[in-house]
Amino acid sequence: MSVRLVFGLVLFVGAAAQAAAPAEKPWVTASNAATLTVLETQAAFNPEGASSAGLAQYDGLAIDLGPKIDERFIAAEEKTREQLRQRLAAEKDPNVRQDLQILIGSIDDDITGTRLGNKYDLLWIDVPQLVFGNVQGLLDKQIPAARRAKALELLQRYAGLFPHSTPVTDQARARFEEKLSVPGLRGPVKSSLEQSLANVPTYIQGIRKLFAEYKIAGAGPALAAIEKQLIGYADWERRVVLPTAHDDFRLPPEQYAFRLKRVGIDIDPALLVQRAQVEFMEARANMQALAPVVAREKGIASNDYREVIRALKKGSIANDQLESSYHDVNAALEAQIVKQRVVNLPNRPMVMRLASEAESAAQPAPHMQPPPLIGNTGEQGQFVLPIGNPAAAGKPGEAYDDFNFPAVAWTLSAHEGRPGHELQFSAMIERGVSQARTLYAFNSVNVEGWALYAEAEMLPYEPVEGQMIALQFRLLRAARAMLDPMLNLGLISREDAGKVLTEQVMLSAPMARQELDRYTFRAPGQAGSYFYGYSRILQLRAETEVALGDKFDRMAFNNFLLDQGLLPPDLLAKAVREEFIPAQQAK
Repeated sequence: MSVRLVFGLVLFVGAAAQAAAPAEKPWVTASNAATLTVLETQAAFNPEGASSAGLAQYDGLAIDLGPKIDERFIAAEEKTREQLRQRLAAEKDPNVRQDLQILIGSIDDDITGTRLGNKYDLLWIDVPQLVFGNVQGLLDKQIPAARRAKALELLQRYAGLFPHSTPVTDQARARFEEKLSVPGLRGPVKSSLEQSLANVPTYIQGIRKLFAEYKIAGAGPALAAIEKQLIGYADWERRVVLPTAHDDFRLPPEQYAFRLKRVGIDIDPALLVQRAQVEFMEARANMQALAPVVAREKGIASNDYREVIRALKKGSIANDQLESSYHDVNAALEAQIVKQRVVNLPNRPMVMRLASEAESAAQPAPHMQPPPLIGNTGEQGQFVLPIGNPAAAGKPGEAYDDFNFPAVAWTLSAHEGRPGHELQFSAMIERGVSQARTLYAFNSVNVEGWALYAEAEMLPYEPVEGQMIALQFRLLRAARAMLDPMLNLGLISREDAGKVLTEQVMLSAPMARQELDRYTFRAPGQAGSYFYGYSRILQLRAETEVALGDKFDRMAFNNFLLDQGLLPPDLLAKAVREEFIPAQQAK
């Protein structure tokens, strides 16, 4: 959670009736006390992050972008790390020891990431996205009114209107310019900056809409000030930042390697590419085998999987019917989860909604907004579905048609909803998982691997057209795991990668551009985590089935995985081998 990694942070919240978490086990209480020291250290620099995690005492406080921010952050983290090491040396409980090691490892990564950023990059911050995302985190209909009121203080701090505050745009400019003269430091990827500039009006409008919707009194002066400042910031970016921007999106090798490690990919990227290529070919072959079945059932003239997908996309759902259509699919999936004994479900409905235009600009793909993981009083995650991609607008003849047709709702709901992300985060709260394992063990390999595994668990119970799109999305995840490393290692051009996505995976042109943006500047390194995490879970399940034979219980296995929180693959496998398998064998 290094300072350089949190500037685009969006606060995630939701609310609905939820089962109370069980009483904490003594080791969890001890672990959470250690985690709190890390949270408090980081909250001094990024209070918005602590607020989003559920620490309401940080509501309304704004990020520290003052002078020597990286040096101060590293010094504070090093001090906390030493305290944790001393606790580890004296700790006897194996669970607490593991959590302390997780916390220490997370701090190690924070420090490494910050130092790598200092070594290679000028500190450019997408301030309009930061302001919108963090304001939106407090202005949500399911957030208590007392917390929502703090959004005005946050906006005033961003605008420099709160006592002793400095406009966030001034601080961001100063941090960028103070190292402009340092030779070898790079500005942002040019396409990333251009996209950010194009989104400024959308973010400004989104901020105004939020304050109007929630009728926050007295917001007028701060809204006027922040709008003027964000427009001025964009003008400054065109004058000062744009000349430093570069077209070569490839990260320095050690920086890319660090990103892979941070998301949980612990193998050489060349090996990841090779494994993903095999999966790509197998998924494509399975799609072609299924295509005639779908074509026959749906009355499609061609048996080619590409034409079948094109035909399925033509049955688009109107925007005003999208939410209800997805809710119907979610209900059907939940019925099958219960019937097939896939995993235990919460006794409450799932929250699913459509994204606003500003949300779609900040996060143009379907996603799950996690609930507060500390002090949760009933809040739950939300499956959020964008209905467009503002960054890809203005291109004639191109439709963003990847998520608004009936067949896609099955696998997307399984991934973002249940038994995927929504269930995973709900389980962490309701089953009393330690905060170290929810906040600081977080890795995309676990999170996205579970969600892709959830898709696979539900595939046999979906209609054939849903199965076809589930295989298409599995093909996409294999494509991600080979194209992201290939692009960042200079093994393929962006144009050729785009052709794979549009001509073989069958994404729309706007969606393909969105994917390529993801691999090259939005989140390079992260895209391979889906396939890699899924393959690690499959391997672990196969090992477990062989070890247990007739005693293997799928529901018990899946529940156990959820009980472990967000442990990285090796620690998750260790827990299965040392706890789950012996316990099942003893029955």
